[in-house]
Amino acid sequence: MNRVSAYIRQSLQDLYPPQELKSLVMMICCDMLGMDALDIYLGKDINLSESKQHELENILLRLRKNEPIQYIRGVASFLGRPFQVAPGVLIPRPETAELVELIISENKNRFIRILDVGTGSGCIAVSLSLEGYKDVVAWDISDDALAIARTNNEVLGANVLFEKKDVFADQSIGSAKFDIIVSNPPYVTEAEREEMELNVLDWEPELALFVSDNDPLCFYRCIAILGRELLTGEGQLYFEINRAYGVETVSMLTDLGYRNPRIIKDISGNDIIVTAYK
Repeated sequence: MNRVSAYIRQSLQDLYPPQELKSLVMMICCDMLGMDALDIYLGKDINLSESKQHELENILLRLRKNEPIQYIRGVASFLGRPFQVAPGVLIPRPETAELVELIISENKNRFIRILDVGTGSGCIAVSLSLEGYKDVVAWDISDDALAIARTNNEVLGANVLFEKKDVFADQSIGSAKFDIIVSNPPYVTEAEREEMELNVLDWEPELALFVSDNDPLCFYRCIAILGRELLTGEGQLYFEINRAYGVETVSMLTDLGYRNPRIIKDISGNDIIVTAYK
């Protein structure tokens, strides 16, 4: 093991489990410091320049403050693409990638119109646009999120129309019709705070994470009500959900008149997605 990777491990071993630490070492050495992966695997001794050593110390300092490595790098991988991220947006999760993959697998017509509500980094909308869907619109209430999403749209070569909208208050939603409305809205209840990691609580935006314990389905209900007006006759909702509220989400959609609601589980058997037809 070379001195650099050993130093990183020693500096962070009390904060990260072994497997995550192993990935962090490779990410820091190769992606951020520009070292050769083969040199790391072979244990080749590498001396860092003064500027690189300073860069490494800054990275380690930020990691010790629980800042997510994605924010430090400024990039998170999502479906194999590099999305720019910052503390103003959630870091894209594997669960959200499963949501996008489900939409793609079930909707082969690339000329359908899609609305992404609460777009954040734009990972859902931009990914769908890059998969060939011709008409993708994305809404968010946050100026910071929209700025990052528009940057990802431009850098990755997508063609998404971004709009600032508040689904609870905006009365100028418009009369456009969509074949799909997709959303990964805030769904973590306040009661679940104490179970969360500090690198999420201290750094990721609360606006995109939390809902009241008294009404955990508030975003889903609001979007579903809008969907009754905005969806085409055979239009479909796709929601990423809190795994504790799959049955309740289905019941709410049924009460609002949606047809054929389904709960999709992840590989661990947790409820992860709910979808239904208008």
